[in-house]
Amino acid sequence: MPTPPPTGPLVTRETLRTQLAELGVRPGETLLVHSSLSSLGWVNGGAVAVVRGLLDALGQMGTLVVPTQTGDLSDPALWSKPPVPPQWWAAIRATMPAYDPRITPARGVGVVPETVRTWPGALRSAHPQTSFAALGPQAAEVLDGHAPDCRLGERSPLAKLEAMGARVLLLGAGYASCTSFHLAEYRIPSPRVAVGRPGPEGWETVTEVSISSDRFDELGYDFERDRPVVRGKVGAAEARLFPVADAVAYAERWLAVHRPREEEFPHPPL
Repeated sequence: MPTPPPTGPLVTRETLRTQLAELGVRPGETLLVHSSLSSLGWVNGGAVAVVRGLLDALGQMGTLVVPTQTGDLSDPALWSKPPVPPQWWAAIRATMPAYDPRITPARGVGVVPETVRTWPGALRSAHPQTSFAALGPQAAEVLDGHAPDCRLGERSPLAKLEAMGARVLLLGAGYASCTSFHLAEYRIPSPRVAVGRPGPEGWETVTEVSISSDRFDELGYDFERDRPVVRGKVGAAEARLFPVADAVAYAERWLAVHRPREEEFPHPPL
């Protein structure tokens, strides 16, 4: 049976630039983008066209920021998609390559962030599991100082973006992808966990705030109901635009009420 032709819409670099501007993306601003390429429709040029369209909308003085997380650099005992046999765990820990911001690929965040990561002139933050990449004049200011024991908290790019008045663009992505909500977890009572990962000197364990996107979709629904969120279409994708600071402030109040979490150590250091 022949493959049916795509139903569209046909999306180009120019339609992306135009529709992003119509949504409200402003030249010169700093924008944290969470994206789903497949949600946009048939994009002529794929992820490269999407990045070019975003850069066109932001202009030469704008800065594009994306998550480039590497959740696979983690303890194999916690893997579930798929799990690996327990008898492999020690060998995996002993041989897993350490994070290198220049070459370690992003994982689980889509092809657009990986395209930004490899773009000429892109910078990337130093955290081995929850890095961000950026293009533009504010890139270094956003990314510098990402502490190795602070995944998405006060010493991460999220706090910098909040202070700079940056905005979030959900481009076909849902609120479960909204990393800004995680910054709120650092400002309310939250569990702390032992986080294992490969380091320059071998396997290492750090104590971190436990982060979870559980119920972020519900949080996003209420946030959108109560706060000004710009909504529109870019290609076939639902798009949402709002300030990082608004999302963090709302999440602080919402999580404390709707998803309280006790301070604890769920398991001993690995």
